[in-house]
Amino acid sequence: MAEIKIVTEVAGRVCAIAASAGGDIGSGDDVIFVEAMKMEIPIPSPAAGKIKSILVSIDDVVAEGQAIATLEA
Repeated sequence: MAEIKIVTEVAGRVCAIAASAGGDIGSGDDVIFVEAMKMEIPIPSPAAGKIKSILVSIDDVVAEGQAIATLEA
């Protein structure tokens, strides 16, 4: 199985985690929500598979391009 890094396209604060490690996820399903400029921006999964790990916690500050989770596809 291929391991895919899920990255955020925006910088901000992690405000919600919609997926959990070990859980199945579909392509386009929301993994994490990042708060930026008073908006909650969903970070979708690029492929279907199983979440291997969540690399951030709620209230963590993330940078654009930072890996937030890994996915086994």
